[in-house]
Amino acid sequence: MFKKWFSADPIKIAYERLRIAGWQGQLPLEWLQVTDDGGQRQALLTLPFAADESFLAPFRADPVLSQCLWSLQLKIVKLANTQPELPLLYGNIIVVSSGKGGVGKSSVSVQLALALAGFGAKVGLLDADVYGPSLPTMLGGADEKLQYSAQNKIIPHQRHGIWVTSLGYLTEANAPAIWRGPVASAALQQLFRDSQWPQLDYLIIDMPPGTGDIQLTMAQKLPITGAVVVTTPQTVALADAEKGIEMFRKVGIPLTGMIENMSYFECSQCGHHEAIFGSGGGAAVAQREGIPLLGAWPLAARMRAALDDGVPLAIQDPTDPLVAVIRDSAQQLAMQLYQQATDKP
Repeated sequence: MFKKWFSADPIKIAYERLRIAGWQGQLPLEWLQVTDDGGQRQALLTLPFAADESFLAPFRADPVLSQCLWSLQLKIVKLANTQPELPLLYGNIIVVSSGKGGVGKSSVSVQLALALAGFGAKVGLLDADVYGPSLPTMLGGADEKLQYSAQNKIIPHQRHGIWVTSLGYLTEANAPAIWRGPVASAALQQLFRDSQWPQLDYLIIDMPPGTGDIQLTMAQKLPITGAVVVTTPQTVALADAEKGIEMFRKVGIPLTGMIENMSYFECSQCGHHEAIFGSGGGAAVAQREGIPLLGAWPLAARMRAALDDGVPLAIQDPTDPLVAVIRDSAQQLAMQLYQQATDKP
């Protein structure tokens, strides 16, 4: 039977005392349901954001809470966005941006989307990097052209459990997109609105690099829930990342966090870590700007090779330690996105 809470209940006290990395304060008590089943206490934690079993590790390690048999349930909620007058049709929209090219923004977008889907969320991925659409290469199926529904809507591709739309599926691999800013902006908005997305929990948008006309138009026109800024530890990349952060603030886009990509090089032979682009830069900028650092990802040959093959590492080898790093960042992203949206007065 369901356990009623009393003020001196040791499970309630331990639950309210427990702190989760990245979460501000205690977890809401209404997320917890405890039942007594023949002397064995069953604890069900229902989260309104995407997460995996690793979220339960602190509960299972606690001397009091470990007396319960823990399980996890997801009921992902659609959060407020920057266009409140529009219906919540697309799930929670997260734009992944960078102040400059070459920092691995697209690979981060792909791997965050796959991680969220791996938690059980329904995830879409929109390739808005109009001048260099690389998602068809990273996810495979680059030669498969987009199909259209009877209503003339684009049917997103299904790749590795996520729904994907990209201009790369509309053009030849070596064909350049020679478009001026307004034309490119209009094309991307049409790609977003004319895609027949299923009911999604999250839609990741891989933005073009920079802070120009396309980025500004997309930020102002789309119903965005939060933004992630990707950088490397290199000084020039960090300076451009801060410009991107300032752009989002000026247009009222919530900054959900930063990912420091290529944080270090990992040798495939001996595992040695080399900070070839410097170290600690992403963490310093995140602290200075007051935004969460969602993770620091390495530069590793096997991660690059998997994306070049069109089968990302999370699909090739889900047990790889690098996949755990990515999944932790995705969990932090979903958690921060929820807390950011619900903490507003």
